[in-house]
Amino acid sequence: MEDQFVKIASLIGDPTRAVIMWTLLDGKAFTATELAIGANTSPQNISMHLAKLLDAGLLCVEKQGRHKYYRFSNKETAYAIEAMASLIPPAAPQKKTSEKHSSIKHCRTCYDHLAGKIGVAVAESLLEQKIILDLDNKFEVSHEGTKWFSDFGINLDEIKKQRRLFLKPCLDWSERKNHIAGSLGASLLNKMIADDWLRRTKDSRAIQITGKGEKELLKHFKIVV
Repeated sequence: MEDQFVKIASLIGDPTRAVIMWTLLDGKAFTATELAIGANTSPQNISMHLAKLLDAGLLCVEKQGRHKYYRFSNKETAYAIEAMASLIPPAAPQKKTSEKHSSIKHCRTCYDHLAGKIGVAVAESLLEQKIILDLDNKFEVSHEGTKWFSDFGINLDEIKKQRRLFLKPCLDWSERKNHIAGSLGASLLNKMIADDWLRRTKDSRAIQITGKGEKELLKHFKIVV
């Protein structure tokens, strides 16, 4: 176990491979060329790094036509990379004129679920309303929560059938608190986007909150945007 951990840590710790993993947190699949541009390295060098990540089982590759697309091999890898970012020391206090959160810290995606200040606020609201329960840092949906999600338009029985974790806390690197991950977290984000509460931003993990979203977040989660 120790040797395996050292191997994984050394793989992720390389600067180029760290950029690759951070880029893939966007939730999309990328070609080797796109990843090379993002990491500011050559196609030959990126191929070597991708081969190592594939060999370790951290990434997988899909071929479509002439192109190969790389993504995380599983969602747990993405959650681990996001959680590692919480080790970054907090930024020094800023002057009042620059205290406002950047868009990426305010509301963003963490692979396939909602993160940032708004993502954490949603999790805290669900806990406060006892829709979900925190049992020794493990999240569970309460009996009342089952009805709440049904009324909200999310079928828990259906998403439990997915071959992945249903619900788990995910440490938010910018807020240093938990947001909601797993298939339930992904369903919440998808529902909010489908209902036009939230809108994705091109070429960014930042999420825009619409006027409708501001009203609905206040109504359902008591969140003032």
